[in-house]
Amino acid sequence: LREVVCDRLGPAPYAPVIDPAHFVAGIDNPYYPLAPGTTFIYEGQIEEGFEHVEFAVTHDTRVILGVTCIEIHDQRFLNGVLLEDTRDWFAQDDVGNVWYFGENTTLVDRGLPVNLGGTWTGGVDGAQPGLIMEAHPAIGDFYRQEFLLGTAEDMAEVSSLNTSATVPAGTYSPCLKTTETSPLEPDALEEKFYFAGAGNVLTVDLVTGERS
Repeated sequence: LREVVCDRLGPAPYAPVIDPAHFVAGIDNPYYPLAPGTTFIYEGQIEEGFEHVEFAVTHDTRVILGVTCIEIHDQRFLNGVLLEDTRDWFAQDDVGNVWYFGENTTLVDRGLPVNLGGTWTGGVDGAQPGLIMEAHPAIGDFYRQEFLLGTAEDMAEVSSLNTSATVPAGTYSPCLKTTETSPLEPDALEEKFYFAGAGNVLTVDLVTGERS
């Protein structure tokens, strides 16, 4: 899968130019709006039980590579028990692209932190920010969402601009759909649906069929 990625993105090292002067305060990309004080709730039945995820946009910020990023508090529960407690950092450039600058991921067991695997910060130990949402998505766009070799290698491809998603809250249309995977989990494949003004409304695991 890494070879496929290199074939599609080219042989040059991945080194996006991050100029703090070209980033803005706040994130208002219609497909990925992150207004402080907003909490997104995602739920679904998976093989292990009932999954509940809270994606809370905080009023806190962190400066990474000179860019002031909004901090997200992301918690994942299974059958009411906290399994993951994460801080994510995002920022938007002046074109409207939303960049992912890093995460501090803590795996939790019986209330105690047990693993920080997956943690990375842009500019540290070779880690680089990636795009989490483009300003002007086009079918076939293929991009890195994050990059630290061996730790953070998620990829996304825009696969539709005019699909629909039906969830308990209703049917959303038209939706942007991306297809996502990672060389770290080459058997994993997800589709994510985004509705303008709301953001991510549905995630489907194409391997297991699980929906969130």
